[in-house]
Order: sequence, then C-alpha cells, then structure tokens
Amino acid sequence: MSMPEPSPLQRGLIPNLKYDVPAGLVVFLVALPLCLGIALASGAPLLAGLITGAIAGLLVAPISGSQLSVSGPAAGLTVILLVGIPALGGFEHVLLATMIAGALQLAAGIARLGFVSNLVPHAVVEGMLAGIGVILVLQQIPFALGRPMGPAPHEGLWMFGHQAENVAKITEAVATPALGPTLVGAAALVVLLIWQRPWIAASGVGRFVPGPLVAVVVGVALGEVLQLVGGGLALEPTTHNVAIPVLETPWALLDALPRPSFDKLWSPELWTLALTLAAVASLETLLSIEATDKIDPFHRTSGASRELIAQGVGNLAAGAAGGLPMTSVIVRSSANVYAGGRTWFSAFLHGLLILIAVVALPVLLNRIPLAALAAVLIVVGYRLARIGLFRSMARHGVEQFLPFVVTFVVTVYVDLLVGVAFGAVIGVLLLLWSQVTTSLHCEEHDGVWHVVFDKDMSFLAKTRLRRALATIPDGAKVVFDGQRASFIDRDVLDMLHSFEVSAVHRGISVERVGLDSLRLSWLGRPKADP
Repeated sequence: MSMPEPSPLQRGLIPNLKYDVPAGLVVFLVALPLCLGIALASGAPLLAGLITGAIAGLLVAPISGSQLSVSGPAAGLTVILLVGIPALGGFEHVLLATMIAGALQLAAGIARLGFVSNLVPHAVVEGMLAGIGVILVLQQIPFALGRPMGPAPHEGLWMFGHQAENVAKITEAVATPALGPTLVGAAALVVLLIWQRPWIAASGVGRFVPGPLVAVVVGVALGEVLQLVGGGLALEPTTHNVAIPVLETPWALLDALPRPSFDKLWSPELWTLALTLAAVASLETLLSIEATDKIDPFHRTSGASRELIAQGVGNLAAGAAGGLPMTSVIVRSSANVYAGGRTWFSAFLHGLLILIAVVALPVLLNRIPLAALAAVLIVVGYRLARIGLFRSMARHGVEQFLPFVVTFVVTVYVDLLVGVAFGAVIGVLLLLWSQVTTSLHCEEHDGVWHVVFDKDMSFLAKTRLRRALATIPDGAKVVFDGQRASFIDRDVLDMLHSFEVSAVHRGISVERVGLDSLRLSWLGRPKADP
C-alpha cells in the first residue's frame, strides 16, 4: 500500500510531536510482544528482551544517525543466543559477550567501517535470514503446543549434530499437545493470518493496530476464558505464561536484572560468541537502516558508521544492564514510518513506554501465554523463509540462487557464520567463473574477426582468450575491441602482443580499438600508458 504524500517536514522535535507521539505508541505496541517473544526464542530471561527494547529507545535513538530506525532484540540473533547461553554456562556470560560485541561495534563505527556490509552479497544475506527463519519456526512449534523443548544443545547450532534429538522433541510435541495452549496458539496464528489480508491493509487498521498485539490480546483473553473453564484446558501460569518479576518499587528493577560475569573473560568460546554477535548484529543493522532510508518519505540518508557507534553504545549498555543484544529492526522501523513518525523521538518514546510497562504492568504482562508469543514468532520466521523468496531467488539465476541455497542449508545444519562464509565463497567462485566464461566473445562479420572484451580483463580470461585466438585463420583481419573494459591485465596484454607478433608471419592484420590506453594499475584503477 502506497503512503500518501506527507506534509512538509519541520525542524526540531516540538513541531513534530503531533506525529511522533502516535507513532511511538504504535511502535511500542508492535515491539512489546516481539521483545518478549525474541527473549523466549533465545532461551533468555523474558525481562532481558524488555530491558533491551527500553535501552534501544532511550539510548540508541537519540544518538543514531537515522531519524526513523527503531532498534531492539532481533530475530536474527536468536539462533546465536539459543546456543550461546547453554554453551557458556549461563546468561550472565552472554551479557559480557554482548558488551564486548558492543565495544567492537563502537570501534568499527569510529574507524568508519560502515561500508563493510556492502561487501556481503545480497543472496548470502537472504540465505542467512531464511535459515534463521526455519530454525525459528521449528524451535517455536513446541511452545505453540504447550510442550517447550527445554535447554538447547551445548554444542553446535540448533540443528547441527542434534537433528534426531530435536526432531524427536518436535514430533513428541506434535503427538502430545497440551490442549489449552494449542487452542491459544492456534487462535493467535489465525489472527495474524487475518491481519495479513489485503483488506486489513486497505482499511488502514493494520497500520495503527499491529497484528502481533491483537494476537497477544486474543491469546490473553482466550487464556482467561480457559482458566474459568478449568479442567484440562486451563493454562499453567508458571509453565505456559510469561513470567517476569513483579516489582514492589521501581528501584527493585535494578536488583531483578542479571549482572554480567567476568569469570570467562578469556574463554575462546566467549570471544567467538562476541565476534559472532558483533558481525551479525552489525550486518543486520546496516541492512535495516538501508531499507528504512528507502521508505523514508523525506528521503533522508543515515550514516552507516554513526549507526554502528549508536549500536555499540546500546549493546554495551544492554550487556551491562542484563539485556539481550540489539540491532536496528526493519519490522519496528517500518511500523514507525507507516505510523507517521518523523524524528527519533518516536523511537525514544517507545523505549520509555516499554520501561513503564516493565515497572508498572508486570502482572498484566504475566498473563500473556507463551503459545501466543510462539505464534507471533512462527509468522516472523515464515516471513524470513517464505516460499516466494526461494522462487524469487531461483528466477534471478544460478549466480544468485546457488549462494542463497548454500548459505541457507549450512546456516540451518552447521553454523550461521559458517553459512555466510560458505555462501560468500560460492558467490566469489561464481564471479570468477563468470570472468572466465563471459569476459569476451569472438565473432566474424564480412571477413573481419571481432574479439570483443565485454568486461574488465583479468588473468582469469586468458584461457577463453587463447581459445578465441585459436579460431582465427591465416590471412584474416582482426579487431580487438576493448571499449567496454575499464582495465586490462598485463598477462592479457602480453598474450595480445604475442599474437600480433605471430600475425605478421600468418598474414593477419590486427587493429586495436580502445585498448592502448588501458593498463591494470594498483587496486584496479585504470591509467593511461605513458
């Protein structure tokens, strides 16, 4: 649905409050169930997700380079945390890894390394997110059926090395669902599917009444009805509902939050987790702000390096305060845009409202069924790994589809960063193969042989060039056309020179077009021959 043309943007916060306050409320309603759900999917304390949402709004929004980006716990990090928490022996060690990841992001931002995300192929990023989506869906099925899987494996990612164990747990949950939670999860899922229908979007309801919020409200209402009915339908509050501390005073929040542990500061596993969090969180953030800038009605551009600084500060604070790691999140950012947000104050307000909810509304939050949150996350996971994405990538050809599929499969069955590395390697190999096979073509017109360089010529094109030159008969006229190339490798120039020398003895006349001014210089910059 296209957005109407907005009224002119005014400078400062005060003139834009009439837009930012309603948008901040909408973003809060979108973020609240997602903060809880992502903490659930990560195997972390649910309060940690809310704390990160609050810090993201209160701290990151004012210093971010993006006016409309909204940060918080992200689905892209759930797989990493799901394994990292048990592998390190507790959430308190993950908090330290989050702080280290934040420090690395801060250093990268100061070093102006925001451009690094441009070096990761789009197909690889899509494959990584699709793999995360599948893991997210599989991991939430037992929660939606009232049969949580329990602790994650201590080694490898969610599936690797534990396929049989995890499939058995999912199969058991499907075979023996708890009726009450299953009804709640099914009702929430139906609401979410209805909220994706075009007529909801056309009515404008979906813009201001988020589907995840409606699903959670329906889940809470149905859960209360089932409690009244009793019997086998009643939900067990300590097992099937959200459980965050009920604070006697606002200051009690400080005592309720976990603290980072420095016991494993020099553990290789902790530093591996920190590096993984920094890399994935930075990549997801930079992709998110790029997407947010594209839908900004005022076409503002965010600074990538400044955003890394903001995220680094945010993750340092989140780790110190007992929260999950954060990224900029496109779901919340797009909700902010479509709700009419104009400045960073809408994201700031959403963080303030989350903090107020933690302090003032814990009893209400503890009535939210985990099955309703699982339904929300199943839809999020499906959107990341939707069937249409696979079809779209296939239509873009093997050079896009193969890195996508390799990244997807390795992410699900081995490791997230290993999946990205494999996908990137496949992408590079396909690029090199393209250089070998499509760098030039040779054709004959009216007795003249044209050897056309279709792109920059590196040493990888030598084999194809040699085959092309071998087809040219004695006594022919040859034109070497380099007008489409910006540089040419010295190996290729030497091969052309050797051919020209032999051409004298074979009665072949040679003409160069657009080649004599090209040379491969340092870092590939073309410069004229002296």
